[in-house]
Amino acid sequence: MLEIFFLKKFAVYCGYDMTVKKVQTQQKKRKEKMPGSTRLIITPDVKQQIVDIIDERIKNAHITKEDFSELKAIVGQLAQAQKQTEMRLDRLAEKVESLAEAQKQTDVRLNALTDSVKELTEAQRRTEEEVRKLSIGLQDTRVHLGGLSRSFSYAFENEAYRHLPKVLEEKYGYEIKEKMVRIEIGRKEINFFAKAIKDGNAIYIVGESKVRLDEGDWRSDVFEDLDEKINAVRAGYGDVSIQPILVTHFATKRFQNEAAKRGVIVIQSFEW
Repeated sequence: MLEIFFLKKFAVYCGYDMTVKKVQTQQKKRKEKMPGSTRLIITPDVKQQIVDIIDERIKNAHITKEDFSELKAIVGQLAQAQKQTEMRLDRLAEKVESLAEAQKQTDVRLNALTDSVKELTEAQRRTEEEVRKLSIGLQDTRVHLGGLSRSFSYAFENEAYRHLPKVLEEKYGYEIKEKMVRIEIGRKEINFFAKAIKDGNAIYIVGESKVRLDEGDWRSDVFEDLDEKINAVRAGYGDVSIQPILVTHFATKRFQNEAAKRGVIVIQSFEW
């Protein structure tokens, strides 16, 4: 009976309850066929089979537990990884939020800069318009000043026409034979032009008028301009003798010395 009880319990544990029932059924049939009480005899082979089955079940149960422990470890690792991922996502979300705020501030600054550029563009336009008007006004002023300067120059030259013949004759020995005039020769305007005699020789007076003559940067331009007019006279009258003169209100001593080296007579208005 003990063997039957053990076998039944083992069969239930191992899932072989049907096998036990089958054995009991067979045992009952034997009792019906055999007189008297009968015991279930478990042979060594059957015992070994039972032991093998128990070992196999225990082995399978042990492997399942190890797998479950390993699965729990993996799940724990995954949970930890998930936690770290969520932490990284939280940090990333903070960075994205910071970038969004920075972008918002950049947009604000960009809008302000755009407005400033528009204001500067408008200010530049107004400035250009003012400069244009100023340029026109300056040009008009130059025209007026040029007209005044020319009027003053003509007035000064007209006065010089009356006094130069006497100054040239008394101070420099040139006798004017023809009226001194303003003339254009070879497309060059000559302020003072006259034919004179000195020591019995014919000579042409060619001169320019300047309000002031000094040793400024434009000094060489004065002599170059005078030389161009002398060349124009020679081109129109041939290889004639020419005495260049410069008539002014005032000339510095250094300029007078430079003119003397070049053979140019400088006559100042106070001399007449």
